[in-house]
Amino acid sequence: MPDYSDPHLREILTRTQRIAMVGVSLNPVRPSNFVARYLGLKGFHVIPVNPIAAGASLCGRTVVGSLADIEGPVDMVDIFRRSEAVPEIVDEALEQFADLGTIWMQIGVEHAKAAAKAEARGVTVIQDRCPKIENQRLFGELRMGGFATGVISSKL
Repeated sequence: MPDYSDPHLREILTRTQRIAMVGVSLNPVRPSNFVARYLGLKGFHVIPVNPIAAGASLCGRTVVGSLADIEGPVDMVDIFRRSEAVPEIVDEALEQFADLGTIWMQIGVEHAKAAAKAEARGVTVIQDRCPKIENQRLFGELRMGGFATGVISSKL
């Protein structure tokens, strides 16, 4: 797993407002679903992306079928898909969002070539990490042992 410094991760999470979550599930027990809900509760504007669920509602937002269906800018594309799907998602993200700040690949998701392509375009890439877990850890919601403290908001 790549080593990312806490200040680097904190800066990404602090600057991020709009997140396109690719591969989000409508199933409430799937990790992508509760990560989307958590991030929405923390003040992030989460745009759920899933072609199978397009038009449905999740966290008060309409699910879109692709990144191309999103109106306006996106700060982060969070990828909840298998590693082999990453290059196509990165290509679409780079095409759609001129000012994209971050491509974040969830735990277990990595793709060196796609990451290098995005980084060459000036986009920050995080691989094999979860923004929910990092947000909880960096902004004081986790105690030793991983139990939540009940902090409601982490956005500065």
